[in-house]
Order: sequence, then C-alpha cells, then structure tokens
Amino acid sequence: MEKQPTKTMQVYAALLAITGWIAVVLQFYLILLNRQASVAETIIRFFSFFTILTNILVALCCTSFLAGPNGRRGYVNRFLSKPSTLTATVVYITIVGLVYNIVLRILWEPQGLQLWVDEWLHSVIPSLFLLFWLLFVPKGGLKWRDVWIWLIFPLVYLLLILLRGSWSGFYPYPFIDVNKIAYHDAFVNAGAVMLGFLVLSLFLIGIGKWRKG
Repeated sequence: MEKQPTKTMQVYAALLAITGWIAVVLQFYLILLNRQASVAETIIRFFSFFTILTNILVALCCTSFLAGPNGRRGYVNRFLSKPSTLTATVVYITIVGLVYNIVLRILWEPQGLQLWVDEWLHSVIPSLFLLFWLLFVPKGGLKWRDVWIWLIFPLVYLLLILLRGSWSGFYPYPFIDVNKIAYHDAFVNAGAVMLGFLVLSLFLIGIGKWRKG
C-alpha cells in the first residue's frame, strides 16, 4: 500500500488475523475429527472449500500488515496489502458470506463448536473484513479492468472442483453437485455465482470511484 498502516489499522488487522487463523485451524480439526474418508482425502476436501481458501486469504492479508514490507517475504507482503488485492479478497469473502447465509444455512444445523466455527467463517469474518476495507483500504486507485483479474481465482477454482469431482465424486457444495442435480443446473448455479462476483466487484470499484470523487 502507498500509505503506512496506522496503529489502529494494525491492531484491527492483528485481531482479524488471529481470529481468522483460529477459525481455520478449528475447522481443520473438526473435519478430521468427523472425517468420512481417509486422512489424505479429508485434507484435500478441506482445501476444496472456497470458504476455507478465502478465509486463509483474509488471514494472510491481515498478517501481511504485521510482517511489514521488508525482508525475504517483502514482495508477498506488498502484494497482499495492495488495495486491488484487498478489494478482490473482500469480494471473495463477501460472496462466501452471502452464499452461505442465503443458500446453504438452511441445509444443515451445526451444533456446539461447529456452530461457533461456522458463524466465524461465514458471517463474522466476512463482516469484519468488509468493515476493514471500508475503514482502512485506499480505494481511489481501483480500476474497472481489475474485475477481469479478480474473476480468475473463482473461475479456476470452479473448473478445478468440477474436474476433480468428475472422477472423485466429491463436490464441496450441493448447488454444483452433479451427483444430485443435472449438469445443466450445476452450470446455471455456477454461472449465477460468477455473476455475483462480477456485480459485487463492479459495485466495490464504483464505491472507490465515488469516494475518490
């Protein structure tokens, strides 16, 4: 980022990073505890969830503010703290929250620790990171063409899980599970989610342009 992080920003990022890593580690523990496949397959499935990948990305972005721009990982830290990277991450984690709370929440009723972890991964962290973006991230340099770069990650993710699912039989989300729904419906659902990424990306860039003006 062009600006040096303020103390308030660093404290906020530190709290978000800590809670993010804790939530991801606890989810990893729970999926191993309740596994229905081999350990290796369970680990692969764990990292097949867009929720997990995106929450890890949020935690990495927040951690980058604490590590600073210098040192062996300076380039990585600078990349993770760029306004464009942070805005893309906000898009991803917000879609995670929206899809879960609108589509997936009604499909199961987690209890105990799983309920707590689910709320943090799908509601609390998305809300806190969106607030972090609104309060601290410079937005004036965002460009409309950034959208096409931001869409690469969810598009590649979608293609990979569909490809792997075709031979493993495992799909991380029911709205793309062709074992239960037709391919046509799966692709329509996937297209709707991708449209959500596009619209939200344009909306956030619009906010940046408006705030700049």
